[in-house]
Amino acid sequence: MARQETPHVLIVDDDRQIRTMLARYLGDNGLRVTTAADGGQMSELVVQYRFDAVVLDVMMPGDDGFTLCQRLRSRSTVPIILLTARGGETDRVVGLEIGADDYVPKPFNPRELLARLRATLRRASMNAPPPVALFASRFRFGGWTLDIGRRTLVSPAGSLVELTTGEFDLLVALVQHPQQVLSRDQLLDYVHGRSSLNIDRSIDVQVSRLRRKVEANPHAPDLIKTVRNGGYFFSAAVEAEA
Repeated sequence: MARQETPHVLIVDDDRQIRTMLARYLGDNGLRVTTAADGGQMSELVVQYRFDAVVLDVMMPGDDGFTLCQRLRSRSTVPIILLTARGGETDRVVGLEIGADDYVPKPFNPRELLARLRATLRRASMNAPPPVALFASRFRFGGWTLDIGRRTLVSPAGSLVELTTGEFDLLVALVQHPQQVLSRDQLLDYVHGRSSLNIDRSIDVQVSRLRRKVEANPHAPDLIKTVRNGGYFFSAAVEAEA
């Protein structure tokens, strides 16, 4: 991992025996493990911790794994491995299409899951720093406050800045990936599904409009910088709050 610390994995499964077995096995093999029995517990934990990967059971009461996977993916790029007894090809395709990084059918060999986790973590480590936090509700940067729950942006002077839906969701994607070069295609992927950015609209146009609202000098931006042949780079240090 890019960060010199033990990778932290979240296991979400309603089967206590599986949670206990995986926590012990993965822990014995160099991973830090936290477990959750359902989507409610998962939602609480992702506010408290920043996970490096999530192993998510599909067949659970309440919100199933597909729903939880979509929810996670709409807010984060954290690697997700789906774990389920539903091993049909259609289910595997659906899981991958909604944002899962891998799919392991039950019954499974813990060694195989560990190998897939390590491979997924290696791929993730090749990218720039991970999102600031999963499900954070508020971000602060350079005196600005971005509140996701209220969908508001407050300037350093305390003024409420009006943003379009596309501008707001684009800013969320940028602040969740500070000091990371994001390509135009990546930005489209991050905001897709938030009923925001029309895929036919240019990212460049949206960035230009956003700069006019958050930059002291839109023609010489300090926050949202252009990387030639790369995309965009959010330069500010970002603090996330639950």
